[in-house]
Amino acid sequence: MILVTGASGQLGRLVIDSLLERIEASHIIAAVRHPDSVNDLVEKGIQVRQADYSEPESLKTAFAGVEKLLLISSSEVGQRAAQHKNVINAAKAAGVSLIAYTSILKADTSPLILAEEHVATEKLLADSGVPYVLLRNGWYSENYTMGIATTLEYGLVGCAGEGLLSTAARADYAAAAAVVLVQDAQAGKIYELAGDHAFTLSDYAAAITKVSGKKVAYQNVSEAEYAKILVGAGLPEGFAGILANSETGASLGGLYSTSKALSTLIGRPTTPIEDSIKAAL
Repeated sequence: MILVTGASGQLGRLVIDSLLERIEASHIIAAVRHPDSVNDLVEKGIQVRQADYSEPESLKTAFAGVEKLLLISSSEVGQRAAQHKNVINAAKAAGVSLIAYTSILKADTSPLILAEEHVATEKLLADSGVPYVLLRNGWYSENYTMGIATTLEYGLVGCAGEGLLSTAARADYAAAAAVVLVQDAQAGKIYELAGDHAFTLSDYAAAITKVSGKKVAYQNVSEAEYAKILVGAGLPEGFAGILANSETGASLGGLYSTSKALSTLIGRPTTPIEDSIKAAL
């Protein structure tokens, strides 16, 4: 039995879809906070169990009989390490034979503040005694394309400078997770997962211009100014600061990689940013 945590989320659902291409639905468990939100998975023959990262008792019940577990990192920045510890402890108690964890690209050397909780989780895994594999995911292309309507109207602003971004589509990372989960001998492996072709935000603006036919330019500002712009757009101050820091981290090479581990795992090239732009449009 393979259990996917956060199965109602964007990545989790894509992992489920990819697993269904490889194994029978009866071997998949979807762990979610609110089971009623994934009735469509039940209709596909997938077992759904209630689980909340902040409720250890729910995890203990959800993980019963599970062989492999995909720990999709919590979306609650600042609470991740504690929540992940609950998951790891429950998995150990349940006798799970492998935990696959969605970490961040080059976690141990990353300049991004976001990496801190991932590093803490990787240490928790190492100390737990449970066999594990690290899926160090790079940036999703959707992190940028989800805001393409605003970009087309107001232009592209950021603080990544000429930093290279090795992004890939969320579905690419999901497929890689599914491949790792169904393969044997994965314990101890660390996958640095990133897109095949990197680009700068200036390149990204040019790609939008080419695909949409509307001129888009990139304006680089300071980290503080970019955070201020994000707050003005309605983002909470803390989250805006994290996003701005991530762009600065990109300018330092934190989101760039020449690794081809992702395309190797999925057996095809990663999705080009132009294709993600087309999909968003």
